[in-house]
Amino acid sequence: MRVEQISIFLENKAGRLAEVTKVLAEAGINIRALSLADTSDFGILRLIVNDTEKAKQALKENGFTVGKTTVVAVEVEDKPGGLNKILEILKKAGINVEYMYAFVQQSGNNAVLIFRFDNTDEAIKVLVENGVKVIEGKTLYSM
Repeated sequence: MRVEQISIFLENKAGRLAEVTKVLAEAGINIRALSLADTSDFGILRLIVNDTEKAKQALKENGFTVGKTTVVAVEVEDKPGGLNKILEILKKAGINVEYMYAFVQQSGNNAVLIFRFDNTDEAIKVLVENGVKVIEGKTLYSM
Protein backbone atom coordinates (compact mmCIF):
# COMPACT_ATOMS: atom_id res chain seq x y z
CA MET A 1 0.00 0.00 0.00
CA ARG A 2 3.03 2.20 -0.33
CA VAL A 3 3.95 4.29 -3.34
CA GLU A 4 7.48 5.06 -4.49
CA GLN A 5 8.27 8.71 -5.10
CA ILE A 6 11.46 10.20 -6.46
CA SER A 7 12.81 13.51 -5.22
CA ILE A 8 15.17 15.60 -7.29
CA PHE A 9 17.30 18.38 -5.85
CA LEU A 10 17.36 21.30 -8.32
CA GLU A 11 19.17 24.60 -8.47
CA ASN A 12 16.60 27.38 -8.68
CA LYS A 13 17.54 28.67 -12.12
CA ALA A 14 15.86 28.96 -15.49
CA GLY A 15 15.66 25.75 -17.47
CA ARG A 16 16.42 23.20 -14.75
CA LEU A 17 12.86 21.90 -14.61
CA ALA A 18 12.80 21.62 -18.40
CA GLU A 19 16.01 19.58 -18.24
CA VAL A 20 14.37 17.09 -15.86
CA THR A 21 11.29 16.70 -18.01
CA LYS A 22 13.41 16.30 -21.15
CA VAL A 23 15.41 13.47 -19.57
CA LEU A 24 12.22 11.74 -18.45
CA ALA A 25 10.54 12.20 -21.85
CA GLU A 26 13.55 10.77 -23.67
CA ALA A 27 13.51 7.77 -21.31
CA GLY A 28 9.79 7.19 -21.98
CA ILE A 29 8.79 8.03 -18.41
CA ASN A 30 5.28 9.29 -17.74
CA ILE A 31 4.80 11.67 -14.81
CA ARG A 32 1.67 10.75 -12.81
CA ALA A 33 1.90 13.44 -10.10
CA LEU A 34 4.34 16.12 -9.01
CA SER A 35 5.08 18.73 -6.42
CA LEU A 36 7.71 21.45 -6.50
CA ALA A 37 8.86 23.24 -3.35
CA ASP A 38 11.46 25.95 -3.61
CA THR A 39 13.57 28.52 -1.85
CA SER A 40 15.51 31.33 -3.49
CA ASP A 41 18.46 29.00 -4.15
CA PHE A 42 17.12 25.48 -4.71
CA GLY A 43 14.03 23.38 -5.11
CA ILE A 44 12.88 19.84 -4.44
CA LEU A 45 10.85 18.27 -7.22
CA ARG A 46 8.84 15.29 -6.02
CA LEU A 47 7.51 12.97 -8.71
CA ILE A 48 5.43 9.87 -8.98
CA VAL A 49 6.18 8.23 -12.31
CA ASN A 50 5.20 5.06 -14.13
CA ASP A 51 8.69 3.51 -13.75
CA THR A 52 10.56 4.73 -10.68
CA GLU A 53 13.80 2.79 -11.19
CA LYS A 54 14.13 3.74 -14.87
CA ALA A 55 13.46 7.41 -14.05
CA LYS A 56 15.96 7.41 -11.21
CA GLN A 57 18.64 5.83 -13.40
CA ALA A 58 18.06 8.24 -16.32
CA LEU A 59 18.20 11.28 -14.04
CA LYS A 60 21.35 10.12 -12.25
CA GLU A 61 23.04 9.45 -15.61
CA ASN A 62 22.30 13.07 -16.50
CA GLY A 63 23.86 14.50 -13.35
CA PHE A 64 20.81 15.00 -11.15
CA THR A 65 20.76 14.22 -7.44
CA VAL A 66 17.87 11.83 -6.95
CA GLY A 67 16.42 10.12 -3.90
CA LYS A 68 13.57 7.70 -3.41
CA THR A 69 11.01 7.89 -0.62
CA THR A 70 7.85 6.10 0.30
CA VAL A 71 4.53 7.93 0.32
CA VAL A 72 0.89 6.91 0.64
CA ALA A 73 -1.81 7.63 -1.92
CA VAL A 74 -5.46 7.79 -0.92
CA GLU A 75 -8.60 8.40 -2.89
CA VAL A 76 -11.13 10.89 -1.63
CA GLU A 77 -14.35 12.32 -3.03
CA ASP A 78 -13.65 15.53 -4.93
CA LYS A 79 -16.05 17.72 -2.97
CA PRO A 80 -15.89 20.24 -0.14
CA GLY A 81 -14.73 18.56 3.07
CA GLY A 82 -13.07 15.58 1.38
CA LEU A 83 -9.57 16.53 2.50
CA ASN A 84 -10.76 17.58 5.95
CA LYS A 85 -12.32 14.14 6.53
CA ILE A 86 -8.92 12.49 5.96
CA LEU A 87 -7.04 15.04 8.06
CA GLU A 88 -9.47 14.68 10.97
CA ILE A 89 -8.92 10.89 10.98
CA LEU A 90 -5.16 11.44 11.07
CA LYS A 91 -5.43 14.13 13.76
CA LYS A 92 -7.46 11.89 16.06
CA ALA A 93 -4.83 9.16 15.68
CA GLY A 94 -1.99 11.59 16.39
CA ILE A 95 -0.37 11.04 12.99
CA ASN A 96 1.73 13.88 11.60
CA VAL A 97 1.58 14.81 7.91
CA GLU A 98 5.08 15.86 6.83
CA TYR A 99 3.83 17.04 3.42
CA MET A 100 1.16 16.30 0.88
CA TYR A 101 -0.01 17.12 -2.63
CA ALA A 102 -2.98 16.12 -4.73
CA PHE A 103 -4.34 15.63 -8.21
CA VAL A 104 -7.81 15.08 -9.68
CA GLN A 105 -8.48 12.00 -11.76
CA GLN A 106 -9.91 12.44 -15.24
CA SER A 107 -13.38 11.41 -14.16
CA GLY A 108 -13.51 14.38 -11.79
CA ASN A 109 -15.38 12.35 -9.15
CA ASN A 110 -12.38 11.64 -6.96
CA ALA A 111 -9.10 13.24 -6.07
CA VAL A 112 -5.89 11.43 -5.18
CA LEU A 113 -3.95 12.72 -2.20
CA ILE A 114 -0.27 11.89 -1.80
CA PHE A 115 0.96 11.94 1.81
CA ARG A 116 4.31 11.64 3.51
CA PHE A 117 3.81 10.67 7.17
CA ASP A 118 6.05 10.49 10.20
CA ASN A 119 4.70 6.95 10.78
CA THR A 120 3.67 5.40 7.47
CA ASP A 121 2.65 1.97 8.78
CA GLU A 122 0.41 3.42 11.47
CA ALA A 123 -1.09 5.93 9.02
CA ILE A 124 -2.01 3.17 6.55
CA LYS A 125 -3.54 1.09 9.34
CA VAL A 126 -5.64 4.00 10.64
CA LEU A 127 -6.79 5.06 7.18
CA VAL A 128 -7.87 1.54 6.19
CA GLU A 129 -9.63 1.00 9.54
CA ASN A 130 -11.61 4.19 8.86
CA GLY A 131 -12.72 3.11 5.38
CA VAL A 132 -10.34 5.33 3.41
CA LYS A 133 -9.28 3.85 0.08
CA VAL A 134 -5.48 3.53 0.03
CA ILE A 135 -4.20 3.12 -3.52
CA GLU A 136 -1.57 0.52 -4.40
CA GLY A 137 1.53 1.80 -6.17
CA LYS A 138 0.98 -0.25 -9.33
CA THR A 139 -2.53 1.19 -9.63
CA LEU A 140 -1.34 4.76 -9.17
CA TYR A 141 1.54 4.41 -11.65
CA SER A 142 -0.94 3.41 -14.38
CA MET A 143 -3.60 6.07 -13.73
